Amino acid sequence: MDSEAAWKADAVALADRISTLLTVVRSAEAEIGSLLAEIESRGVMELFGYRSVARLFEHLADVPKAASETAVKRARALNSGRLLDGSPVPAVAPTTGTAASGGRLSNPMIDSIVGVLQQVPHEHRDRVEQDLLSFAEDAGHKQVAALGARIVAHLDPDGAEPDEAEPATPSRELSLRRRRTGVWELTGRFDDETGARASALLDSLAERRRADDGPDFRSPQERYGDAFSDAIDLALNSPDLPMQAGERAHVMVAVSLEDLKSGVGQATLGDTGRISAAEARIHACDCQIIPAVLGSKGEPLDLGRLRRLVSPGLRRALYLRDRGCAFPGCHRPPRHCQGHHIRHWADGGPTELGNLVLMCGHHHRLLHRSGWQVRIAPDGLPEFLPPVFLDKRRKPRRNNLHQPLPFAA
Repeated sequence: MDSEAAWKADAVALADRISTLLTVVRSAEAEIGSLLAEIESRGVMELFGYRSVARLFEHLADVPKAASETAVKRARALNSGRLLDGSPVPAVAPTTGTAASGGRLSNPMIDSIVGVLQQVPHEHRDRVEQDLLSFAEDAGHKQVAALGARIVAHLDPDGAEPDEAEPATPSRELSLRRRRTGVWELTGRFDDETGARASALLDSLAERRRADDGPDFRSPQERYGDAFSDAIDLALNSPDLPMQAGERAHVMVAVSLEDLKSGVGQATLGDTGRISAAEARIHACDCQIIPAVLGSKGEPLDLGRLRRLVSPGLRRALYLRDRGCAFPGCHRPPRHCQGHHIRHWADGGPTELGNLVLMCGHHHRLLHRSGWQVRIAPDGLPEFLPPVFLDKRRKPRRNNLHQPLPFAA
């Protein structure tokens, strides 16, 4: 595609051309790998006078030593070879090598599969490799790595016993205040035990997101900020949270009916806070925020109640059906998720299982703001349609990470 054609092409055509070129590049890399394996089998010293195939490839490709060694290591894993005495050396992932030769797999995907297979007993490798390749047809390398980790844990569930230590004497201070700009500042001092528990909690919630909506570019500070927000959601959703004036802790948001439906405008959060109407629309799905819908003169038209949104029984049904965030590739468990109305209740959508899907806060917002769409398939399970720029066929995708393992020992 020349520069003039690229300028005239739409987003779908540009992405399609990149996909075509990636297939060619990946196929060529796989062929290079098979040639490197062949050179190593026949003896690189005899053929070229080099001490190693990695050193030869470093000079042929003009790449750094680390990149050359990685390419040779990948080639050994995908291609069978021979030792200098003629004895065969089987490939770790021969079927993956065949798929790679067709340009179907990226290098990170290949490395993810090979890394899993190297931890799996030999008698299970063929079956595990087939399962990972099948999963890879509709998933990214991070999802495949996550599934592989589950399989390895299934085959070898033993783990180290956690250490138990005497807790230090509590010494805790916390200050939370709101500035005029609407930004809240948090400062505090904690004992070693509390700090360690808080760090463990935030570390687990601050992991980079793994899903089909692209890489996670958040800084560590942003990830920990989002993790703190998620921790608050977990606490608010706890059935053991103390009551306040006979009610569970909550925040009220006031928004006009017109702004709630359109998602344009402002809403009042709590006493003095301000959020956009679009954010209010998200929170109104299923949150510890009670929507107060106002008429044109500020009169209350509808004062929502927490139970009116997603009842405990309906939430349990969502947990059983979706098993966690339903967005493709997301690993968040049910306790981190909210119930999203497929057809928003402000537009007349009912609060029932067939109109709800379980989603984490990040993907809940993504769905409200992007070209992704969700629907309930004929089998009763949620499926997501990606934007056209990601898949021009808009092939439905599902999150298979929460389902039972496809492989059993």
